[in-house]
Amino acid sequence: MKLGVVLPTFRRSTDDALEVAARCVELGIDGVFAYDHLWPLGSPDRPSFAPFPVLARVGRLYPSLKVGTLVARVGMMSPGQIAERFLRLNDITPGNVIVGIGTGDSASRDELDAFGLSFLAPESRREMIREVASFLDGAMPIFLGGTSAPIRALAAELGAEVNCWHMRVDETAAVAASSRVNWAGPVPFVEGDDSPKAMYEHLDAMANVGASWVIYTPGVNLDHLSQWTRGAMR
Repeated sequence: MKLGVVLPTFRRSTDDALEVAARCVELGIDGVFAYDHLWPLGSPDRPSFAPFPVLARVGRLYPSLKVGTLVARVGMMSPGQIAERFLRLNDITPGNVIVGIGTGDSASRDELDAFGLSFLAPESRREMIREVASFLDGAMPIFLGGTSAPIRALAAELGAEVNCWHMRVDETAAVAASSRVNWAGPVPFVEGDDSPKAMYEHLDAMANVGASWVIYTPGVNLDHLSQWTRGAMR
């Protein structure tokens, strides 16, 4: 099982994101990911860097890292434009790009509304994902955001993995019974306990479920995360 972290891009500078990427290389963490939001959810007055330029910079500086979106959302631009960004990112760091892509949901609808973009029906958004995949033609692995039955069916159709965002272990195991899965979300913790015990239990459980990746959100203790790999099955 591979380990990744989401870069801190809700900032006015990319300095923190580049520092996290450098530490991941130093500690042997497998990959870094970036959100695709115009602003942090519910905070339109806060900044957010676009994922592709940040990932391109990281990929050029640190060619050992896998880089990916978590997740690029269809409807923000045309399927061809989304695919072009992944293809060019793959030119910069060949073989290291993970196409995290999703349909979006009502939680991010205000971003579309603010810029006059249509919030399309779910069927239309899933068709746009098919179009992106057709442009990419199997060049890069795909992680699909969402665990609904239509998304799981689309993942099977495209040979993609299902990203189980912030799901419980038992819920992830249920999805893994019929789909290839990875997991992303905040680090589990026990109130008042700053040891890595809860993280390690979670990582062990995800490995047993068969998740290909666990990707933690910004703020994860990178030293604790890297220490789990000692003696672990990768």
